[in-house]
Amino acid sequence: MSYPQLVVTKGKESSIQRKHPWVFSGALASDTSWLEDGELVCLTTKKLQILGIGHFQHATIAVRMLSFDYQIIDQAFYEKRLANAFELRCKIGLLNNQNNIFRLCHGEGDQLPGLIIDFYNGVCVIQCHSFGMYRQVAMIASALKKILGEHLKAIYNKSSETLPKREEIKDAYLFGKSSLPHLAMENGVKYHIDWINGQKTGFFIDQRENRSLLGKYAKGKKVLNTFCYSGGFSLQALLHKAQLVHSLDSSKKAIALTEANVALNEFKKNHASIVDDAMDYMKNLAEDYDIIVLDPPAFAKHRDKRHQAIQGYKRLNAHAIRQIKPGGLIFTFSCSQVVDTQLFNNTVISAAIEAGRSCRILEHLHQPADHPIQAFHPEGAYLKGLVIQID
Repeated sequence: MSYPQLVVTKGKESSIQRKHPWVFSGALASDTSWLEDGELVCLTTKKLQILGIGHFQHATIAVRMLSFDYQIIDQAFYEKRLANAFELRCKIGLLNNQNNIFRLCHGEGDQLPGLIIDFYNGVCVIQCHSFGMYRQVAMIASALKKILGEHLKAIYNKSSETLPKREEIKDAYLFGKSSLPHLAMENGVKYHIDWINGQKTGFFIDQRENRSLLGKYAKGKKVLNTFCYSGGFSLQALLHKAQLVHSLDSSKKAIALTEANVALNEFKKNHASIVDDAMDYMKNLAEDYDIIVLDPPAFAKHRDKRHQAIQGYKRLNAHAIRQIKPGGLIFTFSCSQVVDTQLFNNTVISAAIEAGRSCRILEHLHQPADHPIQAFHPEGAYLKGLVIQID
């Protein structure tokens, strides 16, 4: 056996046999103190039945499963998995003359837990969420070069903010280079992308389809886009002839990025920016908006903060529901993984009850197809949203 063997505690192997990709530290019967973070290990039952191969880490999630049988994890393995991921994105039409921004690899959803790769008009930005993936970025980069060929201009590894701080973890180009900001396009709208200084990999790709949906409702409407960051919802509204769009964010840096993207697309005529706290601003709106977008950052990243997050979502939605004009629409979202869809929906309904206004649900929203959810890993469904109409 090429990899160190770890025995799974009797009774804990069932989730692995159901192909759940996470193995928690309490499920391991073997001593792991001698292992280094990122090592490949082979998991077995006490009777030495092979359960699969994964990356080990001294953490609550001790092993992230790469395979549920025995196989060598080498460049050919990454080539096969990443080729499958790229083929899916091509099949659903994400690389065309109107769009060259998409998520090429979505961790567990593409059977590569701990690995995120976003594609921006020829540049792949990698974020590793496990030491195992970080240790194998050279093979991953080589696989990307082979699979993408002429579509690839550069590869940048931005993993320092997604892994525990260590001296050896540095952000750097693995292949090629690109001047910043880099120009890319999403559904007919151009964006400046800066993966070095921007949040996450430089852009929030997971709202692509929801931004397009907003565009269909926006013609002739007054739109308020809160937590705007780079202005994605604002730009789709402007593209689809909104009467007026206001972009709101507490960050001056985000507002500057939004204004740069508005200017890039020559949409300045009907747009204005506001630097303010969304929760405070929403209490007393000066404009009668037809559409309000509520897309806050995750209010809770851990289960022990869930109640606090629910109260935050309830207050935010109640403010918007009270203020929006009769017949207006609210696009409201949560990206907190610990807040599931039913809980979020109930929170929005509670906000409507508190605000004393009638509410109809028009659309249920979620993450797009390039952020696939592994059927055996329901935790991968993190983005949820609603389009509601307030009477």
